[in-house]
Amino acid sequence: MNNDLTAFEKIPVSIFKSSEEASLSSAREIAALIKKRQAEGKHAVLGLATGSTPTRVYAELVKMHQKEGLSFKNVYTFNLDEYYPMQPDSLQSYVRFMNEHLFNHIDIPRNQVHIPDGTLPKDKVADFCREYEQKIDSLGGIDIQLLGIGRTGHIGFNEPGSSEKSFTRLVTLDQMTRIDAASDFFGEENVPRKAITMGVGSILKAKQVIMMAWGEGKARVIKKAVEGPITDQIPSSFLQKHTNCHIVLDDAASSELVRIKTPWLLESIEWDEVKIRKAVVWLCQTVQKSVLKLTNHDYMEHGMGDIITEYGSAYQVNIKVFNYLQHTITGWPGGKPNADDTHRPERATPFPKRALIFSPHPDDDVISMGGTFIRLVDQGHEVHVGYQTSGNIAVFDDDAVRFADFVRDFNEQFGLSKGDGEKFYKQIVKSIHGKGPGENDSPEVLSIKGLIRRGEAKAGGRYVGIPDEQMHFLDMPFYETGAVKKKPLGEEDIKITMDLIEKIKPHQIYAAGDLSDPHGTHRVCLAAVMEAVRRLKDKDWMKDCWVWLYRGAWQEWDIDQIEMAVPLSPDELMRKRRAVFKHQSQKDSAMFPGSDKREFWMRAEDRNHATAQAYNALGLAEYEAMEAFVRYKF
Repeated sequence: MNNDLTAFEKIPVSIFKSSEEASLSSAREIAALIKKRQAEGKHAVLGLATGSTPTRVYAELVKMHQKEGLSFKNVYTFNLDEYYPMQPDSLQSYVRFMNEHLFNHIDIPRNQVHIPDGTLPKDKVADFCREYEQKIDSLGGIDIQLLGIGRTGHIGFNEPGSSEKSFTRLVTLDQMTRIDAASDFFGEENVPRKAITMGVGSILKAKQVIMMAWGEGKARVIKKAVEGPITDQIPSSFLQKHTNCHIVLDDAASSELVRIKTPWLLESIEWDEVKIRKAVVWLCQTVQKSVLKLTNHDYMEHGMGDIITEYGSAYQVNIKVFNYLQHTITGWPGGKPNADDTHRPERATPFPKRALIFSPHPDDDVISMGGTFIRLVDQGHEVHVGYQTSGNIAVFDDDAVRFADFVRDFNEQFGLSKGDGEKFYKQIVKSIHGKGPGENDSPEVLSIKGLIRRGEAKAGGRYVGIPDEQMHFLDMPFYETGAVKKKPLGEEDIKITMDLIEKIKPHQIYAAGDLSDPHGTHRVCLAAVMEAVRRLKDKDWMKDCWVWLYRGAWQEWDIDQIEMAVPLSPDELMRKRRAVFKHQSQKDSAMFPGSDKREFWMRAEDRNHATAQAYNALGLAEYEAMEAFVRYKF
């Protein structure tokens, strides 16, 4: 690797196209160690992490055990942390997590598995922590330590302020960490305030460390950990002191590193249109000028003189980028009929088109691209929506009780079976009142919650103007676990997606292309669409289908990435807001808001305003708001 390109990186970093490829690489590294030690007649000691980041690594290790005969009989494991207090059979327990993802599927002797004990009396915790460290030392130390990274920069539960000399101990969790964990516990109020964790010092003692991160949401903290100063405010930055630490990222998580974001600052690069566009937008934002006001001096002062050498002057480059950006803007997301489409993001024909919007949750269609949805319908296109999951776990218990009560009163009002309504209502109330914090709902309660969200989606679709038969509720099986933890994407999920695409034979597909959703549903739903498209790509009608990716309430496309920007007037933005408001169970306070306290409609509007403002700052026309899309080329 070119040293100039990694000049700002203080820890070696490997970047993979996808988290799947990155996870496979890490799993192979672990497997190689285990086999080497087996050949030597020795044991291997692994430090293991929990959370969504390492799950694919564990899945690959399980596959190697089941299909390639990889044995774990010589392996000892030590987990990083556990909530305190925590029963091992609780849904959120890391004991349960590790059993479900790894230990139940391999041949590791159970007495060689070590996880912090969340059931201990508080006065026994300190002794347990000392013994935990002693057990690791007695086995010769950890050979490979797997890590994820939290948004605060924490590793394990070593929150900001943790010392590099800290060892296994009881800690108080940071507020942001508890907010991030709220979805697993069905509400922040149910998240434990403490945890037992291996310390920064414990981690630094490992012979090798692999820290992994996926998605745009981790990009900023990765930059701080890898390129920033060593500070206890970013505990992961202490890994810069480790002599054998390796950072493993997918493309999205690497996006803020200098070599990815601004490689021209490090060395001369091969300029192409994509890189020029990215560089010019960055330069505008850095010097706070519009595109057409950039000068030769601006380019030269910011490591971009090669562009001027190639094109002759700043003016030539400016015009080229300005025209590209201008051509991304269209009020006709389905294509403008009877118009020259040479410089338009969408084709003029056929008109009207069949458009299929995939919505991971029942409200993502209107939250993320409600204005475009409305435009497509108003302009006469046949628009279908595939609601990929039921969204049932994101409904509050109070709403389920309210609807069960409605059924009871409805039956009584219209002379329908009063007794059945009363019995059903009492059954629902009993089920909810008997449920502990974070426990799964009964099938009946889940059904009610799913119907609530389905009804809201129908209300939103009707408001936009599509008939009921163009709303398709897929209830993809990976989601229907009743718990925050979902099953991996399966063949049935892909088949359901393919069947809908084949039924509609769309000219346009819209899918959620953001990977920042902290709960992972968007990621799985996108994978299902991409795999379905891949399998169908040779169909004659599929060759005339374009796939557009939108982003949800978590993050927007960068300006240089946008290939279609749909402007919204104030009136259209208000129509979009009203469509979002049809999702009443998610209004005021959503079950899983993530770290952003704003309501989803507010996030969406602020995002749309910000995109329009960014275009305006670059010297383009000033709009009230914009929704943005990137075309997926298969």
